Amino acid sequence: MTVNSKSTIVQPGQGSTYLVLGDFYTFLAVGEDTGGAYSLTEIVLQPQSMTPFHFHDQTDEAHYILEGEVEYQLDKQTIVAVPGTFVHLPKGQSHGYKNIGSKPAKILMHVTPAGGEQFFVEVGQPVKRPINEEEIRSLSHPPSPEEIEKAIEVATTKYVRLP
Repeated sequence: MTVNSKSTIVQPGQGSTYLVLGDFYTFLAVGEDTGGAYSLTEIVLQPQSMTPFHFHDQTDEAHYILEGEVEYQLDKQTIVAVPGTFVHLPKGQSHGYKNIGSKPAKILMHVTPAGGEQFFVEVGQPVKRPINEEEIRSLSHPPSPEEIEKAIEVATTKYVRLP
């Protein structure tokens, strides 16, 4: 593993952003920046948006809730996370989550080691920043069956396993 010897600074409104199944993923640090050690991503989940139940063999994932209410299914346990909640999802633990609020939820996602962020690049569409509320509303739509099928195929062949 190579070590990155220079600092990375991402100012507000910067970072690569992808629209993935109706939600926004902004990369604050990717494997290229961290010598593969970790990635850090800001996720904006639209109301009722969800990530299906799955688990990772090779990565640990951690979420810090910045805004909104997110319901997590952790193996057989269900919790509702509000701003300030930290959720650690170790490799091998089945998990899924859903924005149960009526407004977008914002999550900071840390994944170690890096690499899984490439899933969002593969299935998403790049979005030019800065983006205003009107643009967010126009871009945010429920995913089509084709988008869901592609995401499941890419996820299950390269990044996650289903319980």
